[in-house]
Amino acid sequence: MFDFEEIVRSRCSTRRFLPTPIPRELLDEALSLAQLAPSNSNIQPWRLFLTEGERTEQLRQALMAEVNAQPRELAPLPPSFRAHRRELGAIVYGAMGVARDDDAGRALASRRNYEFFGAPMVGILCMHRELGLVDAVGVGMYLQTLVLGLTARGIGTCVQAALTTYPEVIRRELSIPEELVILCGLSLGFADPDFPANHLKIAKHPVETNVSILGPETRSDS
Repeated sequence: MFDFEEIVRSRCSTRRFLPTPIPRELLDEALSLAQLAPSNSNIQPWRLFLTEGERTEQLRQALMAEVNAQPRELAPLPPSFRAHRRELGAIVYGAMGVARDDDAGRALASRRNYEFFGAPMVGILCMHRELGLVDAVGVGMYLQTLVLGLTARGIGTCVQAALTTYPEVIRRELSIPEELVILCGLSLGFADPDFPANHLKIAKHPVETNVSILGPETRSDS
């Protein structure tokens, strides 16, 4: 029996993968578990496209060709949220030996997003474009369940907003129908244990930063 709390605490984003293929039985177990995720009216809105072998390499080459020809900002964030990315970047790049003022090194490290950090398998997570935010919540629960199921089986993952930067390339290479909107990517494989950034535990806000518990004592009457 897996220790759920330990799985959650041990989960970290993999920044360099080994080329070792994922055993199909482990992948199938995690996918079957994720399929149990709840969703609005049980419509199960997630659609996941997975590549392995030559298809992963083809997608990697197509993305890198577009990155070289038409560089774009990495999954833009609203100005009020950009400090979070800068703080995370300083931690991750620092673990990789890339200094804050090393613009060339940081750009090179950022480009590794489109190489899937060397992962042997990559997923593209989508949902039907006619669905709304409540259905995106269901897709998120599916993704979290899948990530934790893979983590429990020793398989590393990196959820990648960066892969939404070139949706037309991904859509073309994987024949993703137009009625599906691309939400994020997921690189998966076995983490390289010798890569320092694979062992980072990123600090999170205190619970009360994100959660408000309302009761009679918090009610404000006029």
